[in-house]
Amino acid sequence: MKLVTFDDGRVGRIEGSRVVELDVPDMRTYYERGLLADETGETFALADVRLRAPIIPKKFFHTAGNFREHDEESKNVNWSHPVLPWIVFFQNIDAIIGTDDAIVYPPDGLTNEMDYELELAVVIGKAGKFFSPEEAEDYIAGYIIFNDITARDIQREEMKSGVFCLSKSIDTFCPIGPWIVTPDEVGDPHNLSMELRVNGESRQVSHTSRMSVTIPEIISHYSPMGYSPGDIVSTGTVSGVAGFSDDPMSLYLKPGDEVECEIENVGILRNRVVAWADVHAPA
Repeated sequence: MKLVTFDDGRVGRIEGSRVVELDVPDMRTYYERGLLADETGETFALADVRLRAPIIPKKFFHTAGNFREHDEESKNVNWSHPVLPWIVFFQNIDAIIGTDDAIVYPPDGLTNEMDYELELAVVIGKAGKFFSPEEAEDYIAGYIIFNDITARDIQREEMKSGVFCLSKSIDTFCPIGPWIVTPDEVGDPHNLSMELRVNGESRQVSHTSRMSVTIPEIISHYSPMGYSPGDIVSTGTVSGVAGFSDDPMSLYLKPGDEVECEIENVGILRNRVVAWADVHAPA
């Protein structure tokens, strides 16, 4: 099943080419109610609705380093710290946008190195803490695509202290979507092809089987912090980011670029980069 938030915040599930509206105020409430919601009786053509970010979680666990290939490519630029499993911080949920929403290139002087990072993310279905990897699958309610937009020049400065946040949490730097796909439709989450394209050109091509640790291990590892229904846990990016390439300046995102993130059995998350002035110009 695919679950969506659409138009002015309505919640629904996709059936074929239509969206069946559910009687719940928002997606997080749907999970808080134990995935229970009646239908309102209204349906809409999927082609006629505007998809929004599928959920605004209470907490967004941003994990990193779970693909060894990303650590290997970081050595190409002598990155300050190894990019290995068990890196985590909380993402700024106010930076979340949905598919077809604009990634706004910050105003002049803030960054000149906007990068992309394709990730599979997990939606937690129920509250829980201190559970084992064997128990973790009971907490996985769905999967979404996450594009971890990163200002590399800011990140390099932050990494001098060994931590980073601003570089990945600027307004609109957290595209997720296009919908939440339930585990039964995704199948084995460690057997999914992944590709990120910029203006149709492949930049990141990988596979979830290359993850150094398993998704249940990731979910379990951070469970001592406690999960709430609807929380999101990202699982790290793969090789192919601009910032760790031989010619990063030619690959960094710029206004006018269209980024497509595709994960097998999940969908395509599509966003265009727009200039700050085009969004925030005086009336």
